[in-house]
Amino acid sequence: MGRSAALGVTASYLGLAAFGALAVFPMIWIITVSLQEAGGATLGIQIPIPPSLDSYVEALTRLPLMAFFRNSAIITLTATLGTVLSSSLVGFSLARLRWPGRDAMFGLVIATTLMPYVVTLVPSFVMFKWLGWLNTYLPLVVPAWTGTAFYVFLLRQFMRSLPVEMDEAARVDGASNFTIYWRIVMPLSGPVLAAVAIFAFLHHWTDFLAPSIYLSSVENYTLPLGIFMYQGRYGNQWNLVMAASMFVVVPVLLLFLFAQRYFIRGVQLTGLAGR
Repeated sequence: MGRSAALGVTASYLGLAAFGALAVFPMIWIITVSLQEAGGATLGIQIPIPPSLDSYVEALTRLPLMAFFRNSAIITLTATLGTVLSSSLVGFSLARLRWPGRDAMFGLVIATTLMPYVVTLVPSFVMFKWLGWLNTYLPLVVPAWTGTAFYVFLLRQFMRSLPVEMDEAARVDGASNFTIYWRIVMPLSGPVLAAVAIFAFLHHWTDFLAPSIYLSSVENYTLPLGIFMYQGRYGNQWNLVMAASMFVVVPVLLLFLFAQRYFIRGVQLTGLAGR
């Protein structure tokens, strides 16, 4: 390796290290503040010696944090399952089946991604109010079972790359379209399904806007709304706020640590990696 090449590699690693430090900084900040003792907590980054877990214990007793956690888990898991199943069905239809207007319908699905969420917010609220769904989980879960345009695009792109000869061979053996979808295409689409599940989980787990609109009772609050309550009531006690925030952050970190291999592979195979 020549000198210029070595300098280029070194500069690349230094740049990546700098961006990595910027990405890790908020996490270090939250952890250090949450481990400080009550009364002496500040927003400065200083490792408490010895670290104290009293903030976590107090955060669990001040407000029903575990109830918020349970609500978020129910909504997120149910909505993620619905997103994966419904989007994969639509993606399979657009990728593997031939029917009149298929390409035009795919273009219409992609066009909906250009529509801002706030455009449909008022009509959706009026519809859910008419259905009597306000202050329930239904407005946060049911739409996920109708497919999401971006995830449909990811799944269609991947499913189009699978050999069509498998479908033809299965039809010769008498398999229906649903059998081909469930027993052939879905098992082969594991990486992209994992990527879609991760995307959907992150969206629903950290969503603040939709729960703040449709949920009004404290017992139905999700974790982001619960953290907002902590900040409103105990905003000057930053150790409590940061300790409560860790209940939102930790599941996301665990998910990424255990599923990052499938996530990266799924993004690569759908063509979003630029290859």
